[in-house]
Amino acid sequence: MAYVPYPYTRHANQHYPGAFWRSLLLFNLYRLVIACILAIAAVTLSLQVEPDTGMTRTTLTALVFGYLLFSVVSFLTIKRRWPIFNIQITAQVTVDIVIIISLMYLKGGIASGLGLLLMPYLAGAGMISRGKMTLFHASIASIGVLFIESLRMLTQGDVKADFSQPALLCLGYFATAWLAHRLAQYATESERVALQRGIDLANLAQINQLVIQDMPDGVIVIDHAGLVRSHNHQAERLLGPPRITEKPKLSDYLPSLEAAASNWRQGHTQGDLTLKTPTGKLIHPRFVPIAADRNAGAVIFLEDINRQQAMSQQMKLAALGRLTANIAHEVRNPLSSISHAAELLAEDAHDPLTKKLTRIIRDNTKRLDAMVQDILQLNRRDRAQPEQIRLASYLHAFIDEAVQAEGIPADVLSVACPEDLVIGFDRNHLHQVLWNLVRNAWRYCRQQPGSIVLTAHLDGHQANIDINDDGPGVKPELRAQLFEPFFTTDDSHGSGLGLYIAREVAAANHASLDLIDSDRGAAFRLTCRTWQ
Repeated sequence: MAYVPYPYTRHANQHYPGAFWRSLLLFNLYRLVIACILAIAAVTLSLQVEPDTGMTRTTLTALVFGYLLFSVVSFLTIKRRWPIFNIQITAQVTVDIVIIISLMYLKGGIASGLGLLLMPYLAGAGMISRGKMTLFHASIASIGVLFIESLRMLTQGDVKADFSQPALLCLGYFATAWLAHRLAQYATESERVALQRGIDLANLAQINQLVIQDMPDGVIVIDHAGLVRSHNHQAERLLGPPRITEKPKLSDYLPSLEAAASNWRQGHTQGDLTLKTPTGKLIHPRFVPIAADRNAGAVIFLEDINRQQAMSQQMKLAALGRLTANIAHEVRNPLSSISHAAELLAEDAHDPLTKKLTRIIRDNTKRLDAMVQDILQLNRRDRAQPEQIRLASYLHAFIDEAVQAEGIPADVLSVACPEDLVIGFDRNHLHQVLWNLVRNAWRYCRQQPGSIVLTAHLDGHQANIDINDDGPGVKPELRAQLFEPFFTTDDSHGSGLGLYIAREVAAANHASLDLIDSDRGAAFRLTCRTWQ
């Protein structure tokens, strides 16, 4: 509900809510009741005209029934909401004052007691209009009372007329108007505070919902009857969709979770309870009561054990990487000394056995040195500086470099890439990943024209780069270990760190490297962000 402007403007009055018009309708109902009572009194002769006024009974009857007709017509104008709100209430209150003041004059002035009828009108008008024009209405009523008393004094020649009672009545009008004005201000301020609090609560609820949806753990809120009142996407990902979508219970997601919640309500501790979901995930539920009574409801946090294990494994690998990098750094100097000593021995060696042994030493030191370089590169993988790369021109330049450096025939490699595809990636990291994949593809492919194919295509806001060869592919039982460190499918080549480093370098650039299904050989897909 929007805040209602109260000033006397046409735009404001056109947007008054229905509550204002309903209040005006009830106010007019009170007017109709008073008009009916006055009409009955006029018909039954209970309401007489004072002889000294010089008016006839016909004038009194016409005045009362005219007021009754005005009350009925006001229902129609209120229903049609025309004219606008403030004009209607001002006109109606003015007519009320004129009618009551006229009746006071016909009944003998202030002594008739009819002036007290104006107080409910002034109070009601002040409350309905939120205090606007209330003192103005009181001023009109006071002027009318003083006017008829002055008129009676002039027409009757009573120079000793007492104005103390009219003055007290006028003070009563202003007191009633001021009180209505203050109450209206208080109501307006209370409405504004309630509206602001409603907005704050709505914003807080939205913030809470965003926080819950962004939590890595699943969150489910249940009431006293076990009905699920709210949940986040992570909870649905872990538990899967419920069997019943209309007012689902906890058992509709996972019966064992409902049993655990029932035990928790009875005061049993859950400990390290582990449940298996229909999606194959392992979860650890944690129950937090909404109120002091556990039966009132609970918030259930579902911790993904698989994710925790993966994070733990990642931390262990990171620690192992740092340790290995330190060891590799310390190994480089002795390794260089061994390689240099082997070269010196080879220069002085004359017999075939010595030459063979020194060659073995050189080959293995080169292999160890390559492994050390890989480990040191792994330790520097987080220093990514993404830049704008036009992929088509980059891939063609990369292929030319690979042909020259690795001695690969140019017709073995083929590239298919849209000319307008632009990605965001660290240029050196992209070269390192593609170089590793192309070297592996060259090692295991048939080394025929078209054996290695590099294709790139746009997939939404991501770009996919596929490297496919026509070799024997990866055996199904080796797929799960393919990206593990120091794992190799060939005992005679490599350190087993190439693919692991390539995936870690890709992750440092917010990209992913995966082995995908292919009709021929092995196919690797590098998924990265497009340049925005």
